[in-house]
Amino acid sequence: MEVEVRRHERQRRAQVEIARGRKSEAEEACRRSLDRQHGSQRYQFKKVVGPAARKAAADHAATVHGLSERRACRLMRLNRGTKRYRRQKVDDPKLVERMKELAAHRRKFGYRRLHTLLKREGFKVNQKKVRRIYREQRLSIKLRKRTKVRSIIRVPIAAPTKSNERWSMDFVSDQLGPSGRRFRTLNVVDEFTRESVLIYIDFSIPGTTVARELEKVREIRGSPMSIVIDNGSECTGRAVDAWAHKHGIKHDFIRPGKPQENAFIESFNGKFREECLSENWFVSLEDARWTIEEWRLDYINERPHSSLGNLTPTEFAAKQAG
Repeated sequence: MEVEVRRHERQRRAQVEIARGRKSEAEEACRRSLDRQHGSQRYQFKKVVGPAARKAAADHAATVHGLSERRACRLMRLNRGTKRYRRQKVDDPKLVERMKELAAHRRKFGYRRLHTLLKREGFKVNQKKVRRIYREQRLSIKLRKRTKVRSIIRVPIAAPTKSNERWSMDFVSDQLGPSGRRFRTLNVVDEFTRESVLIYIDFSIPGTTVARELEKVREIRGSPMSIVIDNGSECTGRAVDAWAHKHGIKHDFIRPGKPQENAFIESFNGKFREECLSENWFVSLEDARWTIEEWRLDYINERPHSSLGNLTPTEFAAKQAG
C-alpha cells in the first residue's frame, strides 16, 4: 500500500512539472518570437521600463501572440490592476491654454517659474501637475550646454545684508538688425534685492557718461556703500573715480580674467541676453531703448526669482524695508 501511494505521488509531481514546463515553453516561445521579429534592430529601441511601456508591451503580447492577460502581465512584470487602470480626471482646458500662453510669452521660463506665475493668477495646481502638462504639451526648450570650467579653490564673498550695500556693474554689447551697428548697455544691479537699477543704452559709453548715469540713480535710490566693477577703461577713468570719491563710494575691482568674482552681474547679463537681446530684433537705438526698458520693468516687477523665495525684486525690497 505504501509503495502504491509513493508511485501515485511521483506521478502527480511529474504531471505538475510537465504543466510548468509547458507554461515556461510558451513564455520562452513568445520571447523568441519577439526576438526574431525585431532581429538585430531590437537594440535600437529603449528598454521596456515604466507603466506605459509595459502596458503597451502586454497588449502587444496578448493581441499578436495570443497570450492571456494574466500571462502577458506576468511576462512583462506588470500588475493587472495597473494595466486595466484608465485615467479618470481631465486637465482643465483653461489651465492648459494659460500655460501655453505663458510659455509662448516667456520662452525661457521652465515649469517651476510657470507654476509660480499660475499660482499668482489664482490657479490651484501643484508643481508636479504643471510639470506633467509642461512635458505633454512639449513646452520645454533645449538648453545650451555650458562649457565646464576647471575646478578651482573658491573663496566665498560675504553676501550683502541690506539694500544699497553693494552694487554690481558691467557692460553688454549687441547690434541693430538693419544696419548691423553695434551698441552697448551699462547694467547696474543691487546684489541684495536683485533689482536692476539701471540699463543705459548708447553706441558709445565713456567714463563721463557712466558717472552721469550713476549720479541719476544715486539721486533716486541713495548712495551704495560699494560697487563691484571690472578693470575696463570706463570704470577706471578719472570721471568715475572722482564721482565715487565725492560720495564716499568704494570701488571693488575684480581680478583681470576672473568674471566669476562679479557673479551677480554676470548672472543678470546671462538672463538679459537670453530673455531680451536674443528674443528681439532692434531696428533703431530708440527701439532698443524702449524694448529693453520694458523688459527691465518686467524683470523687477513681474519676474519671480527663486533666490528670493519666488518673489519679484520689488516685492522683496518692500518686504525688507517694511
